[in-house]
Amino acid sequence: MEKKKINIKILSFLKEKKEQIFNKESNYISAKESAKISRKNRKITNQIEKQRKRRNIPENEYITQMKNAENVVEFDNVHTYFFTDIGTVKAVDGVTFDVPYGKTVGVVGESGCGKSVTSLSLIQLVQRPQGQTVEGEIRFNSGEKVYNVVKTPERIMQTLRGNDITMIFQEPMTTLNPVFRIGAQVEEVLLLHNKDMTKEQAKEKTIALLELVGIANSERVYRNFPHELSGGMRQRVVIAMALACDPKLIIADEPTTALDVTIQAQILGLLSDIKGKINSSIMLITHDLGVIAEMADYVVVMYAGRVIEKGTAKEIFKNPAHPYTVGLMRSKPVVGRKVERLYNIPGNVPNPINMPNYCYFKDRCEKCIEACNGDYPPEFQLSETHFVSCYLYDPQLKEGESK
Repeated sequence: MEKKKINIKILSFLKEKKEQIFNKESNYISAKESAKISRKNRKITNQIEKQRKRRNIPENEYITQMKNAENVVEFDNVHTYFFTDIGTVKAVDGVTFDVPYGKTVGVVGESGCGKSVTSLSLIQLVQRPQGQTVEGEIRFNSGEKVYNVVKTPERIMQTLRGNDITMIFQEPMTTLNPVFRIGAQVEEVLLLHNKDMTKEQAKEKTIALLELVGIANSERVYRNFPHELSGGMRQRVVIAMALACDPKLIIADEPTTALDVTIQAQILGLLSDIKGKINSSIMLITHDLGVIAEMADYVVVMYAGRVIEKGTAKEIFKNPAHPYTVGLMRSKPVVGRKVERLYNIPGNVPNPINMPNYCYFKDRCEKCIEACNGDYPPEFQLSETHFVSCYLYDPQLKEGESK
C-alpha cells in the first residue's frame, strides 16, 4: 500500500513537470514553431543582406554629417538584433551616446548587457546574417568624411578598420595567430594599409611600435612566436598592432582580462600615455569599475541592451543616479572595509527574447514607484552632461509630489 502511494506521487510529479514544459507560457518552443520563426528570420535577413550587397552603392547613402563636430563617433538610437531559431534577441536596443575627440569613454555593465555588440556594430563585425544592425545611425568622422557605418559598404569598411578604427580584443592568445611570428603579424597590418611601404620600412616601423608599447628587447620579440611570450607581453603586441596606423579611435574590449593586477596597471598606464601621443580617442569596454575610474573621462552604463545612465566619470562616481548604477557601486569591494558578505543585486536580467514594455530593471529594483508600471522611462537630464533613464528623476512627478 505504501509503495502504491509513492508511485502515485511520482506519477503526479512527472505529470506536473510535463505540463510545465509544454505550457505555452514557458520557454519551450516546438520544432514547428522554431521552423516558422526560422523562415520568418531568413526572409528579414535576406532582405537586409540583399540591400547591403548591392554593387556601386551611391556615396550619398552612407556619407553624412556629425551632429557635434567635437565628436569622433556618435551612436544614435542603434538597434542590433540577432535573429535566432527561438526568437529575436535585442542585444542592442536603442543605444545613444558620443565619443568626443581625444577623450576616453568607458562603457560599463554586467556580462551580456550589450557592450561588446555595440563596439562590434561600430566596425561591422557582428556575426552575419543572423546579427544585423536594423535601425539607427553610427556616425564616424575619419577627418576627411563622415560615414554612417550602418550603411557603409564592406569595401569601404575594410579601409576604415585597422586604419582609422582599431580594436584591442579580450584575449591576446586567441587574437594572435600561433603559427606566425610577431613581426610578420604586425607588419601585415602596416603593409595592408600602406601600399607604398617596403618590407624594410615595415620592419623598422614594427620594431619602433614594439618599443613604443614598452617591450624592451623588441628585435628578439619581433622574431618570437606568441606562445613564447607572457600574457602581458602578448597584450602589448596586440596594442602595437592596434596603433600601427595611428587610428582616430581605439576600441579596447576588456584589455586587462586574464592579467594580474600589476600588469593591468601597466597596460592601463600604457593606453593613457599612447592616447596622448597619437591624439586618439578610446572606447573602453569593461565590467570593472576600478578600471573605469582610473581611465575614463565619460562613463556610459548599459543594462539589458540599453543605456540607462551616462555622464562624466566624476558625476557617475560621486552622484550615481540610476538604482542599477548604485547597485554596481555597492557590489564593488572596498579596500580597508570589512564586510561579512558582498552586496549583490537581487533577481535576474529579463529574457532577451521577450523583453518587457516597462523598465527592464523594475523587477530587480528596490526603489520602484507607481510610474515604473508604465512605459519604459525616457531619458531625463540631470546636468549638462548627466542623463538617466529612471522615473525617480521625472520633473513632472517631482512637481506632483511637492503639490
